[in-house]
Amino acid sequence: MTVKAELYDVIRKPVITEKATMASENNAVVFEVAISANKPMIKEAVESLFNVKVKAVNTTITKGKVKMFRGRKGTRKDIKKAYVTLEEGNTIDVTTGL
Repeated sequence: MTVKAELYDVIRKPVITEKATMASENNAVVFEVAISANKPMIKEAVESLFNVKVKAVNTTITKGKVKMFRGRKGTRKDIKKAYVTLEEGNTIDVTTGL
């Protein structure tokens, strides 16, 4: 039970944007992941949660913007995204939910 909870701590949610939809045409899926997650952890989590074979994992960190909150400067949180490329014949439908 705790193993599955740890996997869901690595993968937070799928990212559904125009760029992520274009990536899905190349058999890739985009997930928001924990900042501390590394590529082997992400690969293991996706393979065990969705029963697919992962070909490659690319990650990117988007730095949080500086915005005004009630007249004071504040910073949004940093977000790490993982672009997971799947082997041929494997698919993940992110519209149905985790």
